[in-house]
Amino acid sequence: MTYPESRRDDVVETLHGHEIADPYRWLEDPDADDTQDWVRRQNAFTEDELSGYAERAWFQRTMSAILARPRAGVPVKKAGWYFAGRNDGTQAQDVIYVAESLDELLTGGRVLIDPNTLSADGTDSLGSFTVSPDGKYFAYGINESGSDWTTFRLLDIATGTPVDDVVSEAKFSEATWLPDSSAYLYLHYPTSGRSEGTETTSLAAGRLMLHKVGSAQSEDQLVLTIPDKEQYFYAPEVSDDDRYLVVHITEGTDPSTRLWVYPTTSDGLGEPIKVVDEFTDEIAFVRMSGDHLVLRTDRDASRGRVVLSTLDGEFTDLIPEGEATLQAVRGTANGLATLTLVDAQSVLTLYALDGSGARVVDVPGGGVVGLNASPEYDELFIGLSTTTDPTLSYVVSTGSGEVRALPELVRGSGGFTPPQVTVTRQMAPGRDVPYFLITRSDLDFSTPRPTLMWGYGGFRIPIQADYRPGWPAWLAAGGVLVIANLRGGGEYGTDWHDAGRLKNKQNVFDDFIAVAEHLRDTGVTTPGQLAMHGRSNGGLLVGAVMTQRPDLFAVALPGVGVLDMLRFHKFTVGAAWASDYGLPDDPEQFEDLLAYSPLHRVSDGTAYPATLVVTGDHDDRVVPLHSHKFIATLQHAQSDPRPVLTRVEVNTGHGFGKPAAMVAAEWADLLAFAAHHVGLDVGLVPPEQ
Repeated sequence: MTYPESRRDDVVETLHGHEIADPYRWLEDPDADDTQDWVRRQNAFTEDELSGYAERAWFQRTMSAILARPRAGVPVKKAGWYFAGRNDGTQAQDVIYVAESLDELLTGGRVLIDPNTLSADGTDSLGSFTVSPDGKYFAYGINESGSDWTTFRLLDIATGTPVDDVVSEAKFSEATWLPDSSAYLYLHYPTSGRSEGTETTSLAAGRLMLHKVGSAQSEDQLVLTIPDKEQYFYAPEVSDDDRYLVVHITEGTDPSTRLWVYPTTSDGLGEPIKVVDEFTDEIAFVRMSGDHLVLRTDRDASRGRVVLSTLDGEFTDLIPEGEATLQAVRGTANGLATLTLVDAQSVLTLYALDGSGARVVDVPGGGVVGLNASPEYDELFIGLSTTTDPTLSYVVSTGSGEVRALPELVRGSGGFTPPQVTVTRQMAPGRDVPYFLITRSDLDFSTPRPTLMWGYGGFRIPIQADYRPGWPAWLAAGGVLVIANLRGGGEYGTDWHDAGRLKNKQNVFDDFIAVAEHLRDTGVTTPGQLAMHGRSNGGLLVGAVMTQRPDLFAVALPGVGVLDMLRFHKFTVGAAWASDYGLPDDPEQFEDLLAYSPLHRVSDGTAYPATLVVTGDHDDRVVPLHSHKFIATLQHAQSDPRPVLTRVEVNTGHGFGKPAAMVAAEWADLLAFAAHHVGLDVGLVPPEQ
């Protein structure tokens, strides 16, 4: 196969005694004419290849039908108002509805903001929203073209009219209101006039700012910054009794937390009380209990526990560590609600404020989409998904424990009817790696079948048998779906995470390989029928595994992946990932990274799986240069006739807020590519539409 030309420059540098060639470094500049021309030529080449796949039309129809299903998000109650996002199946972005009661919201409610009106192509999205404590203002963050950059604006909730107030150059935050509703906090990143989503420059130190409604942003008050600590993040929230502004300080993506509280006074914020002032344990504020803070922590508890803390940082057990992994804790009108994982499956439990009276709440589903509660209200809202259905929300009375499903939250009908599926838990022996095996219930799987593996394995993020738009299409086509629980994730606590990061990162790839080998050895599939997919850190997973074991897979689908492990720290927020990856500037960590860096593991003359890389030109989290350099290197090295392609989406970012039509088109291409090269007959059973 003759690929579009990718110029190879003579760029070589010596790093810790190693000669490292980087012939495609010119692709690191997204705005250069040469890079943009390369993207156009690669996209045209990919389109020409995919247009010849008979499977593509089937997946395009099916994915369009899936995204045409009406759907709704998880309700939330704030300052007496009820909110929920809805999509009638024709909209690029979900629309936010508001009502004065739950019954009113279920019967329709009122449109408060329609993000589809924000841009002509639907690529601007609503990233977050909060409500002022007096119930007057709706503060919403807009992300343009899928970028992490956020602009905050206000609406008057009662009338829906815009308020003349704008804050820009924010990232990684929402508007956190002071108790008197006069001002909110946000995390500001000075950009020297550029915050378009295509820049690659490393971020300067973030600044926690206080913005007074109605004033110019230039008048905002600096609350907290540590100038020489570019990787510090500040996450504020106001305690439920309005006495404190609680600020979580973290370094990059490391969950270890410093906890400062600022007394709220009539004159503003007092001096901070440093409850915990060292990075040793994960700590998350939950609510107040008298003069004590209720915290979730992993201090002396790999699976997590709930504690009472004095302002001096003295911890006392409230809910001790158990066998389940503690994922989240919410304050309720009657005490506390915990979300735990039992073998990667969610369990909701209610407690009194003193940690007594545990009551398990039966809310079925594969993965939690949202958990919304407040010490002000009896109602708790939880949304769960399965591999074939996006969200079913429930309202739970935290007093009585009564549960009510809310299917009527979804307005309308039509679109795709998903197949019935069977989900089983399996274990890859030797390394003891658990995974979900999902199949269509009405098909015979006694012989090996085309199979798609999914994994992540990083940053203590738990992976469950939950919904992604492509899953019902793959299952409807008769494919097998496998979701692996890898070391580095958050399914089994701190120790599980530690076993898959830094010097232990190779364990993640070995776990994934172990699952693939178990699928082969048990007759579920064969290497010629096996595809793998992952996004972001999961894209790194796919890139590492395909370069280490190209013989084990027929198809590789790395999405928005971290693929150059020697330079990732030089771009946007990349250095923040040092908690899991380490830093190439450190000689010892450099050796660990070089050993598995996908870009540097590619070997000329090797037969690699059929590969389709996907990225977005406005991805300012994992910048697209990772994908560009990797695919250029892979095309140069590939000795197999199977294609090595890239698909670069325009005006989209890392994934969040992508318009529905773009989501459908990307999944259709990924699944058609996979089906074509693993031999999945999409004509087996037509989807019900």
